[in-house]
Amino acid sequence: MKPLRFLMLNWRDTENPLAGGAERVTLRHMAELVRRGHEVIWFANHFEGAEPETVIDGIRIIRGGGRGTSILHARRCHRKHGPFDLVIDQHHGLPWFAPWWSGTNCIAYIHEVLGPIWHAFYGRLTSFVGQTQERFFQRLYAGVPFWTVSESTRQQLIRHGVRDVRVWPNGTDTEPLPTLPAKRLAKPLRLIALARLAPNKRVDHVVRTLALLREQGCEAELTIIGWGQDEWRLEAQVDELGLSEAVTFAGRLNDAEKNVELQKAHLLLHTSMREGWGLNVIEANAMGTPAVVYPVGGLVDSTVHGQTGLVSEAETPESLAKAVISLASDPAKYDTMRTAAWERSFEFRWESVLRPTCDWLENMARGETPT
Repeated sequence: MKPLRFLMLNWRDTENPLAGGAERVTLRHMAELVRRGHEVIWFANHFEGAEPETVIDGIRIIRGGGRGTSILHARRCHRKHGPFDLVIDQHHGLPWFAPWWSGTNCIAYIHEVLGPIWHAFYGRLTSFVGQTQERFFQRLYAGVPFWTVSESTRQQLIRHGVRDVRVWPNGTDTEPLPTLPAKRLAKPLRLIALARLAPNKRVDHVVRTLALLREQGCEAELTIIGWGQDEWRLEAQVDELGLSEAVTFAGRLNDAEKNVELQKAHLLLHTSMREGWGLNVIEANAMGTPAVVYPVGGLVDSTVHGQTGLVSEAETPESLAKAVISLASDPAKYDTMRTAAWERSFEFRWESVLRPTCDWLENMARGETPT
């Protein structure tokens, strides 16, 4: 079959300082299409210090525009470098409206419906407008096929009127341990949080959970991996709660260093407002560490409650602390859970995830309707 041409529209590429898990996952899928002999152009916003064009893993990255002008530059890119067999319109709060200007096969790609995340970054009026336009635009895309990464997001999109949503889960760059070494529950209980230090991640809830555990006689310590705008607030919170000796801010670690910390920890705690999938849950599982998470979209997909980790009853530090204590007081249950978490992580190796997803992308590019 002849090679296909794909255009990925994403506000960021992987070299953007603000890039995150969505961009890493996108890169793996696009690189696999290149490996299969196809051509991929990835259009993204320009950022300070960036080259207008570069190549990453065989993908041609073209940058242009910024807030308010991105779509104009994307259309110019499409006219100059087209035609394409498939345009992938990746939504991050706002879409690219490609189905109305590209004149070719289009799919929408979304990791999460932001919903309450708008409130974390904006005032009441702006967040109301943000949520309203998000629902409106997803309803506008009702007839466009969607690709998403979790059943939670699929259900949210269906509630917003989208009719055709395929779930293709994310893979993880973290290779599971080849064998699972023993990890005895011991004092202090080693907790870990792995997230961008931003308001929507609610790492302050993890810190408060640590304080509650210690107040209830559960000796515990916390390592926070990540960086971001909330770092100084978290440091102030730790000082205020008298937890300085129990909390380590590890900052930004490379993958090898991160995996060492995940393997040492007894539990990953995740308190985000919402996730597309919760990739770091699987990363922790691959290192033999189960997670205790909030009952929110994405995290209830990456964590199988009672099997690979626990989902708290409510989105509160009190509820999370209760779940942690229930697991920390039952070593046999903990051992069973961490084994199940580690075994499940093998399902999300890229070699397992990429094939069916990229088969589907090829079918969509050829205008075929997959079963």
